[in-house]
Amino acid sequence: MELIIYLDADSLPLKHREIILKRCIKENIITFFVADRELKDVKEAIKQHTIMLRSPYRATLDNQEIRKIKSSIEMIVVEGGVNAADDRIVSLANKNNLCITHDIPLAARLIEKGVVVIDDRGNRLDKSNINERLSIRDTQMTLREMGIFNDKQKQFDLKTYNAFANAFDKAISEIKRL
Repeated sequence: MELIIYLDADSLPLKHREIILKRCIKENIITFFVADRELKDVKEAIKQHTIMLRSPYRATLDNQEIRKIKSSIEMIVVEGGVNAADDRIVSLANKNNLCITHDIPLAARLIEKGVVVIDDRGNRLDKSNINERLSIRDTQMTLREMGIFNDKQKQFDLKTYNAFANAFDKAISEIKRL
């Protein structure tokens, strides 16, 4: 089974993208960054990865054949709109793919398809915890709309980045074993 990763990249922090890109380039993993705008760091990584993949063949292949060699990483830019990126990810992702998102409703949709989901804080989302997470999210949204609750998440720190990196590595290893 081939590992494919989808990223809800609209709000994915730069440091997370760096962690993901490093691993995906190293292992040539098929990866889709889905967002409503082009991400310059991702585009640059794709360019550099393509150059790296092509360089061993410059002396042995003609230019037409070399141009066929491309990065396994892709930037998908969707038209703006509510849930446009989410809908694209759901339409593309399949069972045992990996998705990284902090969007709980998107995670719920993906889990129903059998997709492995982790959030940007390194938490695994699955059938055992997604309903609780949806309930908490809906309650917090209602309280915010009433002006009662202001949800302030803890800033990303080294511990959070490490938790994410570890969860990312663990999810990749788990899928590769399937």
